[in-house]
Amino acid sequence: MKIVGATEFKTHCLALLDGVAAGHGDLLILKRGKPVAHVIPYVSAEDSPQARLQGTMRSNDDLLEPPYPPEAWETEAGS
Repeated sequence: MKIVGATEFKTHCLALLDGVAAGHGDLLILKRGKPVAHVIPYVSAEDSPQARLQGTMRSNDDLLEPPYPPEAWETEAGS
């Protein structure tokens, strides 16, 4: 994370934002030594973890129904 003062941010704003967008890390902006803003890269909805996981889970509508038929649980020793 790069830490810059408000004066430096004001002077080099566009270059600093380009660095964040290019993946050079977050940016913490200080004013009189105290944090006032945390700039992080934008993540579009299509790139979010939730979007990547969408459609990867399967749902069993009947929670009381076993996930496998009873025959699948039988073993040779139990026969």
